[in-house]
Amino acid sequence: MFNIGDKIVYPMHGAGVIESIEEKEILGCRQSYYVMKMPVGDMKVMIPTKNVDGIGIREVIDGCEVDKVYEILRDQNVNVTNNWNKRYRENMLKIKSGNIYEVADVVRILMIREREKGLSTGERKMLNSARQILISELVLAEDADQCEIETIINDFLKT
Repeated sequence: MFNIGDKIVYPMHGAGVIESIEEKEILGCRQSYYVMKMPVGDMKVMIPTKNVDGIGIREVIDGCEVDKVYEILRDQNVNVTNNWNKRYRENMLKIKSGNIYEVADVVRILMIREREKGLSTGERKMLNSARQILISELVLAEDADQCEIETIINDFLKT
C-alpha cells in the first residue's frame, strides 16, 4: 500500500507522485483510487488501489539505481536484430515490464539506431514513449527538471 506523497512508477505511463487517495463510484462499483500527478506532461492518472500488484506499480528508483541507468545509456554497443517486427516486439516487452533498466535500454538502442539508420514511424513513437517514461522517473529520482534530464540523456547518446 502506498501513501500520499509517495513517488511511484506506473508501467507504460511513467512516474508520478500520489496526490490523494479517493473513493469513486464508476459504473456502479465503488472503489479506492490513487490519484497520481505526473511531472512530465502535467497529467493526472487514477489507479485502482486493488490492482496495484497486478499492474506492477513500484517505487521510484534511488541514487545508486540512477547511476546504473546512466551506465546503460553510456553503452554505445547495439546488438539487435535487423528484423523490424521482432525488434519492435522485443522493445515493447521491455517497456511493458516497467523495469527502468529495460526502458533505458530501449531508449539507448532506438536513439543510436535513429542516429545511424533512422527509425520507422512506429519505432519513433516507441522511442518518444520510452523517453517520456524514462525522463519522468529520472526527474523524480534526481529531483531535477525535465530539461536537465533530457540534456543528460542526449549527452550520453551523442556521436
